[in-house]
Amino acid sequence: MSAGGIDTGSAVERAVIVGTGLIGGSIGLALRARGWHVTGRDLDPARAQRAVVLGALDAVGEDPAADVTFICTPVLAIPGEARAALAAGPGLVTDVGSVKGPLAAAVANPRFVGGHPMAGSEQDGVDGADSSLFEGATWVLTPTVDTDPQAFARIRSVVSSMGADVVALPPARHDELVALVSHVPHLAAATLMALAADGADEHAAVLRLAAGGFRDMTRVAAGSPAIWPDICAENRDAIVDSLGRLIHALGVTRDLVRSGDRAGLLVALERARAARVNLPARVAVPEELAEVRIPVPDRPGVLAEVTTLLGELGVNIVDLEIAHSVEGPQGVLVMIVRRQDTDIVRTALGQRSYRPSVRVLA
Repeated sequence: MSAGGIDTGSAVERAVIVGTGLIGGSIGLALRARGWHVTGRDLDPARAQRAVVLGALDAVGEDPAADVTFICTPVLAIPGEARAALAAGPGLVTDVGSVKGPLAAAVANPRFVGGHPMAGSEQDGVDGADSSLFEGATWVLTPTVDTDPQAFARIRSVVSSMGADVVALPPARHDELVALVSHVPHLAAATLMALAADGADEHAAVLRLAAGGFRDMTRVAAGSPAIWPDICAENRDAIVDSLGRLIHALGVTRDLVRSGDRAGLLVALERARAARVNLPARVAVPEELAEVRIPVPDRPGVLAEVTTLLGELGVNIVDLEIAHSVEGPQGVLVMIVRRQDTDIVRTALGQRSYRPSVRVLA
């Protein structure tokens, strides 16, 4: 039996999807492709039935025996749905919302693991669902001191099985970072697109001149607008702060252009280019990996402390396992990380009084 009383030795793993839109439908397709039995529901019954027709669900409905429930609703509805799912059965519950701080405060349960897949599409609804949507995508998990380590490990394993790279972050830190890399880019793209549309009212050629760069930058503006008022309300402070930083940075760029500062503009563009081309790539080669074994005390919050620390440092945890000791209040956290990150891991954990050992995988 695993965390939450789940029988992981059962022949067929079972999941429930609450909210069968693009993300929920894609999760259903990905899990069913891996042999899971998936049921679900949606506020719109016709959309849930459409998910069955498209193969994202086996059937519409609840499943008290579900191993995992994925809450894929708008962010304001997630706390209530998560609490209902936790009360309905012994399984684990996770979500896909893009704001985590208020949710962590509202659902403090050992069987709940907050999550956010950094994946999407300009396509809208379950008809845009894709079983490969999460392959190579980052999926953030936000464990807290309340999270059962086995629950985290289980959710992490399920998410990884869909091809995602898992990053663990504290809920508040997630919200700060996602405001910068997701929320503000969407608002910026929507604003730029609206600016071009306003220009098109006067000059019919404006949108006909939209080349690759403009299309790439504004692609996310084609996504569903309905979710964004709630996201902006839930993550208001972080979004306002990041928008302020963007406005300031655009002002600096405007001044460089206005003053004809070629050297300054070139430095800024080169710095941006270097950052863009060095965005982290996925790790898949065993020769590049190492095993890190960390003796840890068996107390609440240890897993969250270690995984979120490494997440903050940009260390990708490729795999994770928890081995509990039967002889005392200690266990071993076994992680697979990139070989190049082992020195960072040793130093960071050593500063927190952990004593990790490292073995390079051949």
